[in-house]
Amino acid sequence: MKREALRYLENAKGILGKSPIEDNRYADVKYVKSACGVAYLGVLEAINEVLLKKGVSKKELPKKVEEYRKALQKYVSVHNGKLLREFDDIYDELHIAGYYRGNLHTVTAVKEILKTANNFIGKLH
Repeated sequence: MKREALRYLENAKGILGKSPIEDNRYADVKYVKSACGVAYLGVLEAINEVLLKKGVSKKELPKKVEEYRKALQKYVSVHNGKLLREFDDIYDELHIAGYYRGNLHTVTAVKEILKTANNFIGKLH
């Protein structure tokens, strides 16, 4: 059930809507950072849902990015190595560049990484 993960993405879009846009750039980095953080949590929520369906207990769910990578390799991307690369990109772009460092500024870049997160969630099963 990906509904909860997609709800995170919708919330992220709502947060972005609070920032003024000037010359295709978000004028308030605080909203971009918050939106990227919420969207990344949506991706993790989607992975958690898949892991729970595969028999991983709530207690055993990953807590660190390296544990998520291992869980994806073991349970999800056994037959699709592209998913792991996509997760790595989402981590680097959405979590590190967008949330942690606040390095995403243009509307185009932010919308593209949110679209990538949405597509990633859609591929999980």
